[in-house]
Amino acid sequence: MSHTWGDSSMATNGSAPLVFRLHENTPEVVREVLLERGWEEYDPHEQVEGDWNLYWRTSAFRNFEYENILPWQRLNHHPKMTRIARKDYLARNLRRMRGTYGAALYGFSPTAFILPNDYIKFLEVYTKTRVENAGKPGYWICKPVDLSRGRGIFIFDDIKHLAYNSHVIVQKYISNPLLISGYKFDLRIYVCVKSFCPLTIYMHQEGLVRFATEKYNLASLDNLFSHLTNTSINKFGPFYTTDKERVGQGCKWTLSKFRSFLHSQGINELLLWQKINNIVTLTLLTMASSIPSSPNCLELFGFDILIDSNLKPWLLEVNYSPALSLDCPADIVVKKGVINDLIDLMNYRKVDGLRQRGCLRRRHKRTCCLGSPSSQRKSLAAFLIPKSVSGKKRQRQSSLNSLHAENLVCPSVERSVNSLGSTLHPACQNSKTIIVSGNKKKSPLQVEGPTCWSELEESFEDHRDIIRRCSSHACRLPAIHAPKYKPPRFSWDQGTHEMTTPSLRVGDFILTFPFNEATWKASQDTLDVKTVLHEVHQLMSQLTFSCVHKEKRRKENNDSSAAIKNKFASLLWGPRNPPLLSEYCSSKSSCPLEMSYKG
Repeated sequence: MSHTWGDSSMATNGSAPLVFRLHENTPEVVREVLLERGWEEYDPHEQVEGDWNLYWRTSAFRNFEYENILPWQRLNHHPKMTRIARKDYLARNLRRMRGTYGAALYGFSPTAFILPNDYIKFLEVYTKTRVENAGKPGYWICKPVDLSRGRGIFIFDDIKHLAYNSHVIVQKYISNPLLISGYKFDLRIYVCVKSFCPLTIYMHQEGLVRFATEKYNLASLDNLFSHLTNTSINKFGPFYTTDKERVGQGCKWTLSKFRSFLHSQGINELLLWQKINNIVTLTLLTMASSIPSSPNCLELFGFDILIDSNLKPWLLEVNYSPALSLDCPADIVVKKGVINDLIDLMNYRKVDGLRQRGCLRRRHKRTCCLGSPSSQRKSLAAFLIPKSVSGKKRQRQSSLNSLHAENLVCPSVERSVNSLGSTLHPACQNSKTIIVSGNKKKSPLQVEGPTCWSELEESFEDHRDIIRRCSSHACRLPAIHAPKYKPPRFSWDQGTHEMTTPSLRVGDFILTFPFNEATWKASQDTLDVKTVLHEVHQLMSQLTFSCVHKEKRRKENNDSSAAIKNKFASLLWGPRNPPLLSEYCSSKSSCPLEMSYKG
Protein backbone atom coordinates (compact mmCIF):
# COMPACT_ATOMS: atom_id res chain seq x y z
CA MET A 1 0.00 0.00 0.00
CA SER A 2 1.53 3.28 -1.06
CA HIS A 3 0.50 6.71 0.13
CA THR A 4 1.55 10.28 -0.43
CA TRP A 5 1.17 12.23 2.76
CA GLY A 6 0.21 15.88 2.46
CA ASP A 7 2.17 17.10 5.50
CA SER A 8 5.37 15.05 5.19
CA SER A 9 7.13 17.66 3.10
CA MET A 10 6.39 20.64 5.33
CA ALA A 11 9.60 20.35 7.28
CA THR A 12 11.70 20.02 4.13
CA ASN A 13 10.32 22.95 2.13
CA GLY A 14 11.03 25.59 4.75
CA SER A 15 7.70 25.46 6.57
CA ALA A 16 7.47 24.82 10.28
CA PRO A 17 6.76 21.18 11.21
CA LEU A 18 3.40 20.27 12.69
CA VAL A 19 3.27 19.40 16.40
CA PHE A 20 1.28 16.59 18.01
CA ARG A 21 0.29 16.20 21.63
CA LEU A 22 -0.49 12.77 23.09
CA HIS A 23 -2.41 12.00 26.23
CA GLU A 24 -1.33 9.15 28.47
CA ASN A 25 -2.24 5.64 27.26
CA THR A 26 -2.26 6.70 23.62
CA PRO A 27 -1.20 3.71 21.49
CA GLU A 28 2.44 3.85 20.47
CA VAL A 29 1.55 3.37 16.80
CA VAL A 30 0.04 6.90 16.75
CA ARG A 31 3.35 8.43 17.79
CA GLU A 32 5.21 6.22 15.33
CA VAL A 33 3.06 7.23 12.37
CA LEU A 34 3.21 10.96 13.18
CA LEU A 35 7.00 10.93 13.58
CA GLU A 36 7.30 9.09 10.26
CA ARG A 37 5.32 11.91 8.68
CA GLY A 38 7.81 14.51 9.94
CA TRP A 39 5.83 15.82 12.90
CA GLU A 40 7.33 16.91 16.22
CA GLU A 41 6.02 15.91 19.65
CA TYR A 42 4.73 18.60 21.98
CA ASP A 43 6.92 19.36 24.99
CA PRO A 44 4.95 21.06 27.82
CA HIS A 45 8.17 22.33 29.40
CA GLU A 46 9.38 24.10 26.25
CA GLN A 47 6.16 25.09 24.52
CA VAL A 48 3.14 27.08 25.61
CA GLU A 49 -0.26 25.48 26.09
CA GLY A 50 -1.75 26.07 22.65
CA ASP A 51 1.38 25.48 20.57
CA TRP A 52 0.26 22.19 18.97
CA ASN A 53 -1.70 21.05 15.92
CA LEU A 54 -3.16 17.71 17.00
CA TYR A 55 -4.22 16.53 20.46
CA TRP A 56 -4.86 12.79 20.54
CA ARG A 57 -6.30 10.97 23.50
CA THR A 58 -8.20 7.72 24.08
CA SER A 59 -10.64 9.26 26.57
CA ALA A 60 -13.07 12.13 26.06
CA PHE A 61 -11.98 15.76 26.04
CA ARG A 62 -13.38 18.24 28.52
CA ASN A 63 -15.92 20.87 27.50
CA PHE A 64 -13.55 23.83 27.67
CA GLU A 65 -11.12 22.07 25.32
CA TYR A 66 -13.81 22.06 22.64
CA GLU A 67 -14.78 25.66 23.38
CA ASN A 68 -11.22 26.97 23.11
CA ILE A 69 -10.09 25.10 20.00
CA LEU A 70 -8.13 27.29 17.56
CA PRO A 71 -7.93 27.20 13.74
CA TRP A 72 -4.61 25.35 13.56
CA GLN A 73 -5.67 22.67 16.07
CA ARG A 74 -7.46 19.34 15.69
CA LEU A 75 -8.97 16.98 18.29
CA ASN A 76 -9.55 13.27 17.64
CA HIS A 77 -12.93 13.17 19.40
CA HIS A 78 -16.30 14.87 19.01
CA PRO A 79 -18.21 15.70 22.21
CA LYS A 80 -20.90 13.40 23.69
CA MET A 81 -19.77 10.21 21.99
CA THR A 82 -20.99 8.01 24.84
CA ARG A 83 -24.45 8.29 23.25
CA ILE A 84 -23.39 5.74 20.69
CA ALA A 85 -20.39 3.99 22.25
CA ARG A 86 -21.99 2.76 25.49
CA LYS A 87 -23.93 -0.44 24.87
CA ASP A 88 -27.01 0.65 26.82
CA TYR A 89 -27.22 4.07 25.14
CA LEU A 90 -26.81 2.47 21.72
CA ALA A 91 -29.53 -0.12 22.43
CA ARG A 92 -31.90 2.59 23.68
CA ASN A 93 -31.34 4.80 20.62
CA LEU A 94 -31.77 1.92 18.18
CA ARG A 95 -34.96 0.86 19.96
CA ARG A 96 -36.33 4.40 19.64
CA MET A 97 -35.54 4.57 15.91
CA ARG A 98 -37.02 1.11 15.33
CA GLY A 99 -40.23 2.19 17.00
CA THR A 100 -40.38 5.39 14.93
CA TYR A 101 -39.30 4.19 11.49
CA GLY A 102 -39.96 0.46 11.60
CA ALA A 103 -37.98 -2.77 11.77
CA ALA A 104 -37.50 -2.89 7.98
CA LEU A 105 -34.84 -0.18 8.31
CA TYR A 106 -33.75 -0.71 11.92
CA GLY A 107 -33.84 -4.50 12.12
CA PHE A 108 -30.07 -4.93 11.98
CA SER A 109 -29.47 -5.10 15.74
CA PRO A 110 -30.40 -8.11 17.90
CA THR A 111 -33.25 -7.69 20.37
CA ALA A 112 -31.75 -6.09 23.48
CA PHE A 113 -32.78 -5.46 27.09
CA ILE A 114 -31.05 -3.17 29.57
CA LEU A 115 -30.97 -4.78 33.00
CA PRO A 116 -32.07 -4.34 35.69
CA ASN A 117 -34.56 -1.78 34.26
CA ASP A 118 -35.90 -4.08 31.53
CA TYR A 119 -35.85 -7.29 33.54
CA ILE A 120 -39.66 -7.80 33.48
CA LYS A 121 -39.76 -7.22 29.71
CA PHE A 122 -36.89 -9.63 29.21
CA LEU A 123 -38.58 -12.27 31.34
CA GLU A 124 -41.74 -12.02 29.21
CA VAL A 125 -39.84 -12.40 25.93
CA TYR A 126 -37.67 -15.20 27.34
CA THR A 127 -40.75 -17.16 28.43
CA LYS A 128 -42.58 -16.55 25.14
CA THR A 129 -39.56 -17.69 23.12
CA ARG A 130 -39.22 -20.87 25.11
CA VAL A 131 -42.90 -21.72 24.64
CA GLU A 132 -42.77 -21.03 20.89
CA ASN A 133 -39.73 -23.29 20.53
CA ALA A 134 -41.50 -26.16 22.33
CA GLY A 135 -39.19 -25.96 25.28
CA LYS A 136 -36.01 -25.74 23.21
CA PRO A 137 -33.50 -23.27 24.60
CA GLY A 138 -33.10 -19.83 23.18
CA TYR A 139 -29.62 -18.36 23.29
CA TRP A 140 -28.78 -15.04 24.93
CA ILE A 141 -25.60 -13.07 25.48
CA CYS A 142 -24.96 -10.79 28.47
CA LYS A 143 -22.52 -7.85 28.32
CA PRO A 144 -21.60 -5.18 30.88
CA VAL A 145 -22.64 -1.81 29.45
CA ASP A 146 -19.35 0.00 30.08
CA LEU A 147 -16.65 -2.64 29.56
CA SER A 148 -14.70 -3.52 26.42
CA ARG A 149 -12.38 -6.20 25.04
CA GLY A 150 -14.79 -9.02 25.90
CA ARG A 151 -14.61 -8.53 29.66
CA GLY A 152 -17.57 -9.82 31.64
CA ILE A 153 -19.36 -11.38 28.63
CA PHE A 154 -21.10 -14.75 28.91
CA ILE A 155 -23.68 -16.74 26.94
CA PHE A 156 -26.61 -18.62 28.46
CA ASP A 157 -29.72 -20.57 27.45
CA ASP A 158 -31.32 -20.87 30.89
CA ILE A 159 -32.32 -17.85 32.92
CA LYS A 160 -30.97 -19.46 36.08
CA HIS A 161 -27.48 -18.79 34.70
CA LEU A 162 -28.15 -15.06 34.40
CA ALA A 163 -26.27 -13.33 37.20
CA TYR A 164 -24.97 -9.76 37.25
CA ASN A 165 -23.87 -7.13 39.78
CA SER A 166 -23.85 -4.06 37.54
CA HIS A 167 -25.82 -2.63 34.63
CA VAL A 168 -25.75 -5.09 31.74
CA ILE A 169 -27.32 -5.52 28.33
CA VAL A 170 -28.85 -8.87 27.36
CA GLN A 171 -29.17 -9.51 23.63
CA LYS A 172 -30.57 -12.29 21.51
CA TYR A 173 -27.52 -14.38 20.57
CA ILE A 174 -27.04 -14.84 16.81
CA SER A 175 -26.73 -18.62 16.87
CA ASN A 176 -26.35 -19.15 13.10
CA PRO A 177 -23.21 -17.17 12.20
CA LEU A 178 -21.46 -17.55 8.87
CA LEU A 179 -18.48 -19.83 9.47
CA ILE A 180 -15.16 -20.20 7.69
CA SER A 181 -13.97 -23.80 8.06
CA GLY A 182 -16.08 -24.06 11.21
CA TYR A 183 -14.71 -20.90 12.86
CA LYS A 184 -16.85 -17.95 13.88
CA PHE A 185 -15.72 -14.46 12.87
CA ASP A 186 -16.82 -10.83 12.80
CA LEU A 187 -15.71 -7.71 10.93
CA ARG A 188 -14.08 -4.63 12.43
CA ILE A 189 -15.03 -1.74 10.13
CA TYR A 190 -13.23 1.58 10.64
CA VAL A 191 -15.51 4.59 10.28
CA CYS A 192 -14.51 8.24 10.47
CA VAL A 193 -17.12 10.91 11.19
CA LYS A 194 -15.49 14.11 10.05
CA SER A 195 -18.45 16.23 11.03
CA PHE A 196 -21.86 15.83 12.65
CA CYS A 197 -23.11 19.19 11.37
CA PRO A 198 -23.30 18.58 8.47
CA LEU A 199 -23.10 14.81 8.88
CA THR A 200 -20.07 13.55 6.93
CA ILE A 201 -19.12 9.85 7.10
CA TYR A 202 -16.10 8.04 5.66
CA MET A 203 -15.56 4.27 5.75
CA HIS A 204 -12.13 2.72 5.32
CA GLN A 205 -11.58 0.19 2.56
CA GLU A 206 -9.33 -1.88 4.79
CA GLY A 207 -10.41 -3.45 8.03
CA LEU A 208 -10.00 -6.57 10.15
CA VAL A 209 -11.67 -9.97 10.21
CA ARG A 210 -11.43 -11.36 13.76
CA PHE A 211 -11.77 -15.10 14.33
CA ALA A 212 -12.53 -17.27 17.29
CA THR A 213 -9.66 -19.73 17.76
CA GLU A 214 -11.79 -22.83 18.40
CA LYS A 215 -14.53 -24.22 16.19
CA TYR A 216 -18.05 -23.01 16.79
CA ASN A 217 -20.09 -25.28 19.06
CA LEU A 218 -23.41 -24.45 20.74
CA ALA A 219 -22.94 -27.39 23.08
CA SER A 220 -20.19 -25.51 24.95
CA LEU A 221 -21.54 -22.06 25.68
CA ASP A 222 -18.91 -21.44 28.35
CA ASN A 223 -16.03 -21.81 25.86
CA LEU A 224 -15.20 -18.19 25.08
CA PHE A 225 -12.54 -19.20 22.54
CA SER A 226 -15.35 -20.69 20.45
CA HIS A 227 -17.94 -17.90 20.72
CA LEU A 228 -16.06 -14.62 21.15
CA THR A 229 -13.85 -13.05 18.52
CA ASN A 230 -12.06 -10.49 20.70
CA THR A 231 -8.31 -10.63 20.12
CA SER A 232 -7.70 -9.70 23.75
CA ILE A 233 -9.27 -13.05 24.68
CA ASN A 234 -8.26 -15.34 21.82
CA LYS A 235 -4.55 -14.50 21.92
CA PHE A 236 -4.45 -16.42 25.22
CA GLY A 237 -6.24 -19.43 23.72
CA PRO A 238 -4.45 -22.79 23.33
CA PHE A 239 -4.82 -22.77 19.53
CA TYR A 240 -3.91 -19.15 18.83
CA THR A 241 -0.50 -19.97 17.35
CA THR A 242 -1.54 -23.18 15.58
CA ASP A 243 -2.11 -23.29 11.84
CA LYS A 244 -5.90 -23.59 11.70
CA GLU A 245 -7.70 -24.83 8.59
CA ARG A 246 -7.98 -21.98 6.07
CA VAL A 247 -7.78 -19.40 8.89
CA GLY A 248 -4.05 -19.94 9.47
CA GLN A 249 -2.10 -18.83 12.53
CA GLY A 250 -3.38 -16.17 14.89
CA CYS A 251 -6.95 -14.91 14.65
CA LYS A 252 -7.04 -12.08 12.10
CA TRP A 253 -7.40 -11.47 8.38
CA THR A 254 -7.43 -8.22 6.52
CA LEU A 255 -10.65 -7.19 4.82
CA SER A 256 -8.89 -7.62 1.48
CA LYS A 257 -8.30 -11.31 2.23
CA PHE A 258 -11.95 -11.67 3.20
CA ARG A 259 -12.98 -10.16 -0.15
CA SER A 260 -10.88 -12.80 -1.87
CA PHE A 261 -12.63 -15.50 0.16
CA LEU A 262 -16.08 -14.21 -0.84
CA HIS A 263 -15.00 -14.14 -4.47
CA SER A 264 -13.72 -17.72 -4.27
CA GLN A 265 -17.08 -18.84 -2.87
CA GLY A 266 -19.01 -17.11 -5.65
CA ILE A 267 -20.80 -14.84 -3.18
CA ASN A 268 -22.27 -11.63 -4.58
CA GLU A 269 -20.65 -9.15 -2.22
CA LEU A 270 -22.20 -5.97 -3.61
CA LEU A 271 -25.37 -6.07 -1.53
CA LEU A 272 -23.46 -7.24 1.55
CA TRP A 273 -21.20 -4.19 1.51
CA GLN A 274 -24.11 -1.83 0.94
CA LYS A 275 -26.06 -3.37 3.82
CA ILE A 276 -23.06 -2.79 6.09
CA ASN A 277 -22.82 0.75 4.74
CA ASN A 278 -26.49 1.30 5.62
CA ILE A 279 -25.95 -0.05 9.13
CA VAL A 280 -23.23 2.55 9.72
CA THR A 281 -25.31 5.44 8.36
CA LEU A 282 -28.53 4.45 10.14
CA THR A 283 -26.69 3.92 13.45
CA LEU A 284 -25.07 7.35 13.32
CA LEU A 285 -28.40 8.95 12.47
CA THR A 286 -29.73 7.88 15.87
CA MET A 287 -27.71 10.60 17.60
CA ALA A 288 -26.23 12.88 14.91
CA SER A 289 -28.74 15.69 15.46
CA SER A 290 -27.92 15.85 19.20
CA ILE A 291 -24.16 16.30 18.76
CA PRO A 292 -23.06 19.97 18.89
CA SER A 293 -21.06 21.42 16.04
CA SER A 294 -17.35 21.11 16.80
CA PRO A 295 -15.07 22.43 14.04
CA ASN A 296 -11.70 20.74 13.56
CA CYS A 297 -12.77 17.55 15.36
CA LEU A 298 -13.25 14.09 13.96
CA GLU A 299 -14.06 10.67 15.37
CA LEU A 300 -12.74 7.20 14.54
CA PHE A 301 -15.20 4.41 15.35
CA GLY A 302 -14.81 0.67 15.19
CA PHE A 303 -18.07 -0.94 14.05
CA ASP A 304 -18.29 -4.66 14.86
CA ILE A 305 -20.40 -6.51 12.28
CA LEU A 306 -21.44 -10.18 12.42
CA ILE A 307 -22.64 -11.93 9.24
CA ASP A 308 -25.08 -14.80 9.67
CA SER A 309 -25.52 -17.89 7.49
CA ASN A 310 -28.08 -16.03 5.37
CA LEU A 311 -25.51 -13.29 4.61
CA LYS A 312 -27.39 -10.79 6.73
CA PRO A 313 -25.06 -8.39 8.59
CA TRP A 314 -25.82 -7.59 12.25
CA LEU A 315 -24.49 -4.72 14.33
CA LEU A 316 -22.87 -6.00 17.52
CA GLU A 317 -21.16 -2.92 18.98
CA VAL A 318 -19.78 0.51 18.18
CA ASN A 319 -16.34 1.06 19.67
CA TYR A 320 -15.15 4.47 20.81
CA SER A 321 -11.35 4.73 20.48
CA PRO A 322 -10.99 1.30 18.83
CA ALA A 323 -7.91 -0.66 19.84
CA LEU A 324 -4.80 0.33 17.87
CA SER A 325 -2.32 -2.14 19.36
CA LEU A 326 -0.21 -4.09 16.86
CA ASP A 327 -0.51 -7.80 17.64
CA CYS A 328 0.08 -9.33 14.20
CA PRO A 329 1.06 -8.42 10.60
CA ALA A 330 -2.59 -7.73 9.69
CA ASP A 331 -2.72 -5.08 12.44
CA ILE A 332 0.36 -3.33 11.08
CA VAL A 333 -1.02 -3.13 7.54
CA VAL A 334 -4.52 -2.05 8.52
CA LYS A 335 -4.05 0.20 11.53
CA LYS A 336 -1.09 2.21 10.27
CA GLY A 337 -2.94 2.82 7.03
CA VAL A 338 -6.06 3.93 8.92
CA ILE A 339 -4.10 6.39 11.07
CA ASN A 340 -2.24 7.85 8.09
CA ASP A 341 -5.45 8.35 6.14
CA LEU A 342 -7.12 9.81 9.23
CA ILE A 343 -4.40 12.48 9.45
CA ASP A 344 -4.94 13.31 5.79
CA LEU A 345 -8.67 13.79 6.50
CA MET A 346 -7.76 16.55 8.96
CA ASN A 347 -6.88 18.90 6.07
CA TYR A 348 -3.75 20.51 7.44
CA ARG A 349 -2.30 23.46 5.52
CA LYS A 350 1.17 24.99 5.53
CA VAL A 351 -0.03 27.95 7.61
CA ASP A 352 -1.14 25.55 10.38
CA GLY A 353 2.53 24.88 11.10
CA LEU A 354 2.90 28.52 12.19
CA ARG A 355 0.19 28.10 14.83
CA GLN A 356 -0.07 31.32 16.91
CA ARG A 357 2.54 33.11 14.80
CA GLY A 358 0.43 32.65 11.70
CA CYS A 359 -2.70 34.36 12.98
CA LEU A 360 -1.61 37.95 12.35
CA ARG A 361 1.70 37.60 10.52
CA ARG A 362 0.75 35.41 7.59
CA ARG A 363 2.18 36.93 4.40
CA HIS A 364 3.76 39.82 6.38
CA LYS A 365 7.44 40.55 6.13
CA ARG A 366 7.73 41.64 9.76
CA THR A 367 5.56 42.70 12.69
CA CYS A 368 3.36 45.73 12.02
CA CYS A 369 3.30 48.80 14.28
CA LEU A 370 -0.27 49.24 15.46
CA GLY A 371 -0.60 52.50 17.37
CA SER A 372 1.78 53.23 20.21
CA PRO A 373 4.49 50.71 21.20
CA SER A 374 2.57 49.84 24.36
CA SER A 375 -0.64 49.10 22.48
CA GLN A 376 1.37 47.08 19.95
CA ARG A 377 2.76 44.84 22.67
CA LYS A 378 -0.68 44.37 24.22
CA SER A 379 -2.54 43.61 21.02
CA LEU A 380 -0.10 41.11 19.57
CA ALA A 381 0.87 39.27 22.71
CA ALA A 382 -2.30 37.24 22.78
CA PHE A 383 -1.51 35.62 19.42
CA LEU A 384 2.20 35.93 18.63
CA ILE A 385 3.46 33.40 21.15
CA PRO A 386 6.78 31.84 20.16
CA LYS A 387 7.12 28.08 19.88
CA SER A 388 9.90 27.95 22.45
CA VAL A 389 9.90 30.28 25.43
CA SER A 390 13.05 30.83 27.48
CA GLY A 391 13.00 31.08 31.22
CA LYS A 392 11.24 29.05 33.83
CA LYS A 393 7.74 27.79 33.34
CA ARG A 394 6.56 29.71 36.41
CA GLN A 395 7.79 33.00 34.98
CA ARG A 396 6.15 32.27 31.63
CA GLN A 397 2.81 31.48 33.28
CA SER A 398 3.09 34.62 35.41
CA SER A 399 3.61 36.78 32.33
CA LEU A 400 0.65 35.17 30.56
CA ASN A 401 -1.55 35.74 33.60
CA SER A 402 -0.56 39.37 33.68
CA LEU A 403 -1.59 39.72 30.07
CA HIS A 404 -4.97 38.20 30.83
CA ALA A 405 -5.36 40.48 33.83
CA GLU A 406 -5.21 43.55 31.61
CA ASN A 407 -8.29 44.46 29.63
CA LEU A 408 -6.60 44.06 26.24
CA VAL A 409 -8.17 45.80 23.29
CA CYS A 410 -7.16 44.76 19.79
CA PRO A 411 -7.18 47.53 17.18
CA SER A 412 -9.29 47.14 14.09
CA VAL A 413 -7.85 47.63 10.63
CA GLU A 414 -9.71 49.88 8.21
CA ARG A 415 -9.00 50.70 4.62
CA SER A 416 -8.29 54.35 3.90
CA VAL A 417 -11.08 56.09 1.95
CA ASN A 418 -11.21 59.29 -0.05
CA SER A 419 -13.70 62.08 0.37
CA LEU A 420 -16.30 60.23 -1.67
CA GLY A 421 -16.02 57.09 0.43
CA SER A 422 -14.35 55.00 -2.28
CA THR A 423 -11.55 52.58 -1.60
CA LEU A 424 -7.86 53.35 -1.98
CA HIS A 425 -6.93 54.32 -5.51
CA PRO A 426 -4.96 51.65 -7.42
CA ALA A 427 -2.17 54.15 -7.96
CA CYS A 428 -1.56 54.12 -4.23
CA GLN A 429 -1.40 50.34 -3.94
CA ASN A 430 2.40 50.26 -3.94
CA SER A 431 2.66 52.67 -1.05
CA LYS A 432 4.45 51.43 2.04
CA THR A 433 2.19 53.32 4.45
CA ILE A 434 -1.48 52.72 5.04
CA ILE A 435 -3.84 54.09 7.67
CA VAL A 436 -4.97 51.98 10.60
CA SER A 437 -7.46 53.05 13.24
CA GLY A 438 -6.10 52.17 16.65
CA ASN A 439 -7.79 52.43 20.02
CA LYS A 440 -8.27 56.21 19.88
CA LYS A 441 -5.94 57.54 17.20
CA LYS A 442 -4.67 56.69 13.77
CA SER A 443 -1.07 55.84 12.98
CA PRO A 444 0.75 54.43 9.97
CA LEU A 445 1.13 50.70 9.55
CA GLN A 446 4.74 50.11 8.55
CA VAL A 447 5.29 47.22 6.14
CA GLU A 448 8.66 46.22 4.81
CA GLY A 449 8.97 45.91 1.02
CA PRO A 450 6.50 46.76 -1.74
CA THR A 451 3.47 45.11 -0.13
CA CYS A 452 0.26 45.90 -2.04
CA TRP A 453 -3.33 46.12 -0.93
CA SER A 454 -4.33 42.85 -2.56
CA GLU A 455 -1.79 41.02 -0.40
CA LEU A 456 -2.67 42.75 2.85
CA GLU A 457 -6.40 42.63 2.19
CA GLU A 458 -6.40 38.84 1.94
CA SER A 459 -4.53 38.50 5.23
CA PHE A 460 -6.76 40.95 7.08
CA GLU A 461 -9.94 39.42 5.69
CA ASP A 462 -8.79 35.96 6.79
CA HIS A 463 -8.32 37.09 10.39
CA ARG A 464 -10.85 39.91 10.72
CA ASP A 465 -13.03 37.89 13.10
CA ILE A 466 -10.06 37.08 15.36
CA ILE A 467 -9.18 40.75 15.73
CA ARG A 468 -12.78 41.85 16.27
CA ARG A 469 -13.44 39.23 18.96
CA CYS A 470 -10.06 39.44 20.69
CA SER A 471 -11.12 41.80 23.49
CA SER A 472 -14.29 39.89 24.35
CA HIS A 473 -13.08 36.31 24.11
CA ALA A 474 -9.39 35.54 23.59
CA CYS A 475 -8.22 37.42 26.68
CA ARG A 476 -10.70 36.07 29.21
CA LEU A 477 -9.85 33.64 31.94
CA PRO A 478 -11.79 30.32 31.77
CA ALA A 479 -14.72 29.86 34.12
CA ILE A 480 -14.03 28.05 37.38
CA HIS A 481 -17.07 25.82 37.00
CA ALA A 482 -17.24 24.27 33.54
CA PRO A 483 -20.70 24.89 32.06
CA LYS A 484 -22.48 22.69 29.56
CA TYR A 485 -20.96 22.44 26.13
CA LYS A 486 -20.78 25.74 24.25
CA PRO A 487 -19.80 26.38 20.63
CA PRO A 488 -16.14 27.27 19.99
CA ARG A 489 -15.26 30.87 20.71
CA PHE A 490 -13.43 31.31 17.45
CA SER A 491 -15.64 32.66 14.66
CA TRP A 492 -15.38 29.91 12.07
CA ASP A 493 -15.75 30.50 8.35
CA GLN A 494 -18.97 28.61 7.70
CA GLY A 495 -18.38 28.52 3.97
CA THR A 496 -15.00 26.88 4.42
CA HIS A 497 -15.74 24.41 7.18
CA GLU A 498 -19.34 23.36 6.72
CA MET A 499 -20.90 24.13 3.37
CA THR A 500 -18.24 22.77 1.03
CA THR A 501 -18.77 19.47 -0.76
CA PRO A 502 -16.68 16.79 0.99
CA SER A 503 -13.91 14.93 -0.83
CA LEU A 504 -15.01 11.74 -2.56
CA ARG A 505 -12.01 9.76 -1.34
CA VAL A 506 -9.07 10.44 0.98
CA GLY A 507 -6.54 7.62 0.89
CA ASP A 508 -8.58 4.48 1.54
CA PHE A 509 -11.37 6.39 3.27
CA ILE A 510 -14.44 6.39 1.00
CA LEU A 511 -17.16 9.00 1.45
CA THR A 512 -20.35 7.08 2.23
CA PHE A 513 -22.52 9.94 3.47
CA PRO A 514 -23.73 12.15 1.93
CA PHE A 515 -23.96 9.94 -1.16
CA ASN A 516 -26.06 12.20 -3.39
CA GLU A 517 -27.21 15.78 -3.58
CA ALA A 518 -30.46 15.06 -1.74
CA THR A 519 -28.65 13.68 1.30
CA TRP A 520 -26.11 16.50 1.16
CA LYS A 521 -28.86 19.11 1.31
CA ALA A 522 -30.70 17.15 4.02
CA SER A 523 -27.59 17.17 6.23
CA GLN A 524 -27.09 20.95 6.14
CA ASP A 525 -28.18 23.06 9.12
CA THR A 526 -30.84 20.90 10.81
CA LEU A 527 -30.50 17.23 9.86
CA ASP A 528 -33.56 16.05 7.91
CA VAL A 529 -33.71 12.43 9.09
CA LYS A 530 -36.83 11.51 7.10
CA THR A 531 -35.29 12.59 3.81
CA VAL A 532 -32.08 10.72 4.58
CA LEU A 533 -33.97 7.53 5.45
CA HIS A 534 -35.98 7.80 2.25
CA GLU A 535 -32.79 8.11 0.18
CA VAL A 536 -31.10 5.19 1.97
CA HIS A 537 -34.20 3.07 1.43
CA GLN A 538 -34.40 4.03 -2.25
CA LEU A 539 -30.70 3.36 -2.86
CA MET A 540 -30.91 -0.10 -1.33
CA SER A 541 -33.96 -0.93 -3.41
CA GLN A 542 -32.23 0.18 -6.60
CA LEU A 543 -29.11 -1.83 -5.79
CA THR A 544 -31.20 -4.92 -5.04
CA PHE A 545 -33.02 -4.58 -8.36
CA SER A 546 -29.77 -3.88 -10.24
CA CYS A 547 -28.06 -6.97 -8.85
CA VAL A 548 -30.97 -9.17 -9.95
CA HIS A 549 -31.01 -7.64 -13.45
CA LYS A 550 -27.32 -6.82 -13.68
CA GLU A 551 -26.75 -7.16 -17.43
CA LYS A 552 -29.99 -5.43 -18.32
CA ARG A 553 -29.20 -2.53 -16.00
CA ARG A 554 -25.72 -2.11 -17.51
CA LYS A 555 -27.17 -1.75 -21.02
CA GLU A 556 -29.80 0.73 -19.90
CA ASN A 557 -27.33 2.85 -17.94
CA ASN A 558 -24.82 3.80 -20.62
CA ASP A 559 -24.90 7.34 -19.30
CA SER A 560 -23.70 7.03 -15.72
CA SER A 561 -24.50 10.67 -15.00
CA ALA A 562 -28.20 9.88 -15.11
CA ALA A 563 -28.06 8.23 -11.70
CA ILE A 564 -26.03 10.61 -9.59
CA LYS A 565 -25.58 14.28 -10.33
CA ASN A 566 -22.10 15.40 -11.27
CA LYS A 567 -21.72 17.07 -7.91
CA PHE A 568 -21.85 13.65 -6.26
CA ALA A 569 -20.24 10.93 -8.37
CA SER A 570 -20.25 8.72 -5.26
CA LEU A 571 -18.32 5.47 -4.89
CA LEU A 572 -19.74 2.21 -3.60
CA TRP A 573 -17.80 1.28 -0.47
CA GLY A 574 -16.66 -2.31 -0.05
CA PRO A 575 -15.44 -3.84 -3.33
CA ARG A 576 -11.68 -3.95 -3.95
CA ASN A 577 -11.98 -1.31 -6.67
CA PRO A 578 -15.01 0.76 -5.62
CA PRO A 579 -17.29 1.41 -8.60
CA LEU A 580 -19.48 4.46 -9.04
CA LEU A 581 -22.95 4.15 -7.60
CA SER A 582 -24.21 5.40 -10.95
CA GLU A 583 -23.12 2.12 -12.54
CA TYR A 584 -25.73 0.27 -10.50
CA CYS A 585 -28.50 2.80 -9.87
CA SER A 586 -30.62 4.99 -12.05
CA SER A 587 -32.94 7.68 -10.78
CA LYS A 588 -35.07 7.19 -13.89
CA SER A 589 -35.59 3.47 -13.32
CA SER A 590 -38.58 2.00 -11.61
CA CYS A 591 -37.95 -1.00 -9.43
CA PRO A 592 -39.96 -2.92 -6.87
CA LEU A 593 -39.38 -1.78 -3.31
CA GLU A 594 -38.55 -4.78 -1.17
CA MET A 595 -38.59 -2.80 2.07
CA SER A 596 -41.00 -0.38 3.63
CA TYR A 597 -40.61 2.03 6.48
CA LYS A 598 -42.78 4.40 8.42
CA GLY A 599 -42.48 7.75 6.67
